[in-house]
Parts: sequence; C-alpha cells; structure tokens
Amino acid sequence: MIDLEAEIERLGRQLKQLVAIAAPATTSRVAVSSGHAGTLLVTAGQNIQRLRSEASFAALCGASPLPVSTGRTDRHRLNYGGDRDANRALHMIAVCRLRYCKRTRAYAERRTAEGKTKTEIIRCLKRYIARELYHALLADLVPAHPSQPRPGPIKSITCGAGPIGHAIRT
Repeated sequence: MIDLEAEIERLGRQLKQLVAIAAPATTSRVAVSSGHAGTLLVTAGQNIQRLRSEASFAALCGASPLPVSTGRTDRHRLNYGGDRDANRALHMIAVCRLRYCKRTRAYAERRTAEGKTKTEIIRCLKRYIARELYHALLADLVPAHPSQPRPGPIKSITCGAGPIGHAIRT
C-alpha cells in the first residue's frame, strides 16, 4: 500500500512537470491544475488545427449550449455529448472559480439576481472557460511560426490513446 502511494505521488509529479512544459499558458489560468490541463490536452489532441473555432472546442468538451426553449421561456441546457472527461475538467474549474475567484463570484451573484439558477450559471461558466482555454491551448500547441520546427531534441507525451500535445524539448 505504501509503495502504491509513493508510485502515485511520483507519477503525479512527473505528470505535473510534463504538463507544465507542454501547456504553460493553459496551466497559468485560474483554477487549472495539471490534471485538468492534461485532460484538455488529450481532448484537443495533437492536431488542434482541426478545431475551427472556440465553439467547436466547446462542443467537443460538451460545454456548448443547446436551446430547450418553449413558446414562453427562452433557456438552454447542458450538452450531453462530447468528451465527458473534458466536461468534468471544465466543471471542476468552474466550481473552483466559484469558490476562490472574486470576479467569478461577482458574476454568479449578478446572474442570480437576473433569475438564473446555479445550474444555468455553471453552464455559462463552462462555456466561458472553454473559450478561454481554447485560446490558451492554441497558444501552447500551435508553434508561433508553423514553418519553423522547434529546435533541439524532442520527446512526445503519450497516453493510452496515443501521443498528445506537441513535441517537448528535453
């Protein structure tokens, strides 16, 4: 049992180091841990250019709003499609921001005063966070000059599904 805990801690440190190298702009965002960033790196995949916009990334994460309006109400619900792990990461980031970020708490109070429920507020926050992290992931994964490869020896980050992110200089 102690050996397993030591191995988990060692692997957690390695993951944190790898994700910090692969996605520094993403991990610098409020309430984005290395675990959340790693999940979003896996979701975005190695070829982030296939995501045409922040809306397509939000749909891939299951954070795009779906209208469920009737004749008398105008509302949206959570998208049940997309990558559930990425959706969970966005949800946990939203919950952490609601607890620790003053701007997010002020936003939630304002939306509550407008009559929104907590579920609707979290849905809106997840969409906002997906938009913010899409641009951070673009900054991390797309080289500044695509025609110029990164210098130095490289090592790929791999997971069970294959390589993720971009090549990392060692």
